[in-house]
Amino acid sequence: MKRTPLIRALAVGATLSLVAACGSDGDESSDGKTTISWWHNSNNDPGKAYYEQVAKDFEADNPDVDIKIDAQLHEDMLTKLDAAFQSGDVPDIYMERGGGELADHVEAGLTRDLSESSADLISDIGGSVAGWQTDDKTYALPFSVGVVGFWYNTELFEQAGITEAPTTWDDMYAAIDQLKAAGIEPIAVGAGDGWPAAHYWYYFSVRECSEEVLTDAVTSLDFSDECFLRAGEDLEELIAAEPFNRGFLSTPAQEGPTSASGLLATGKVAMELQGHWEPGVMQGLTEDEQGLGDKTGWFAFPTVEGGEGDPTAALGGGDAWAVSADAPDEAVDFVNYLLSEEVQKGFAERDMGLPTIPAATGSVTDPALASLIEVRDSAPYVQLYFDTAFGASVGGAMNDTIELMFAGEATPEDIVEATQTAADAEK
Repeated sequence: MKRTPLIRALAVGATLSLVAACGSDGDESSDGKTTISWWHNSNNDPGKAYYEQVAKDFEADNPDVDIKIDAQLHEDMLTKLDAAFQSGDVPDIYMERGGGELADHVEAGLTRDLSESSADLISDIGGSVAGWQTDDKTYALPFSVGVVGFWYNTELFEQAGITEAPTTWDDMYAAIDQLKAAGIEPIAVGAGDGWPAAHYWYYFSVRECSEEVLTDAVTSLDFSDECFLRAGEDLEELIAAEPFNRGFLSTPAQEGPTSASGLLATGKVAMELQGHWEPGVMQGLTEDEQGLGDKTGWFAFPTVEGGEGDPTAALGGGDAWAVSADAPDEAVDFVNYLLSEEVQKGFAERDMGLPTIPAATGSVTDPALASLIEVRDSAPYVQLYFDTAFGASVGGAMNDTIELMFAGEATPEDIVEATQTAADAEK
């Protein structure tokens, strides 16, 4: 089957108030080695240990290079990266999410063009690389691209008498009622970190809006279509059903056993709307490092009756390795190594995500995670996360108002109005 180009919508909106790059961490150390700074968010095992070994293996083959790793919590890294982009003091290698965020970084001259230095890898990755291209140039290499859906505990579903995963929202509300009746909290959400809550409005928009409307909104920044309002109404109805874990407004996304991912991993909650990285995250949050293990299930975001979106379309995106504009050439060499078959296969074997190098896709060990490769590649389109696609200003206003809705302090109209106001300021 021909691989579907995954991320079609790229924002080319206004630029952040960024300054030009003012230097690099790729300096020569006291022992004459070139030091390369590398930021990533695999802050627990198996990912953290694996990346440490990958860096050591590269250093062994390149004795004049010293890789300085900074493994951070996802939310901390986003905050620190934003500060780094504002100052121009960007790490040599960092994670790019693509879309409008990447376009801003490129326009500010902070990110290196990899089109020639990584040409063979770009060809191997194929259509997935489109989300990290601007003006036909490639500025980052995606190492994991996947989709968002509901991860669930099959054992808890069985206890509640749920025999099939929900496919419609009528099914979903029935499942929520069954889980409550069985004394099981239905859904975990890390609303304390914002973005997991925002994913609900994004996904309802994917179900309510046609692909044409979504694609147009990325470039026009026009949110007047009624489908965006209906998405908010859908979310309002879900929140009113009270399906979420106790204290969800302050629950973190992935940090520790009491996070949303931790609650799912330890059997405290039945399901969670989360990305393709969830199995790897859960492994790091249980004592046996197995996460849910063979109790792991997955199903797509349910369809919305009357919605104009393709019912098989997905919300998703991925992470890519980017190199700062002033980084040494050795940083490019290391990024190319990170996308090698060897490293990508190790990434897949540890269920850290969905690899983009075709030769590594068969190495994913978790059956539920492996099934997402077919979902990813067969989807008619995958809508890039809205806060990434629309850029920091618009996405930030959108996310903030969605959080307020979860707290009972905003309406569907408020989300559209706040998003449009921020978009109009960008035009």
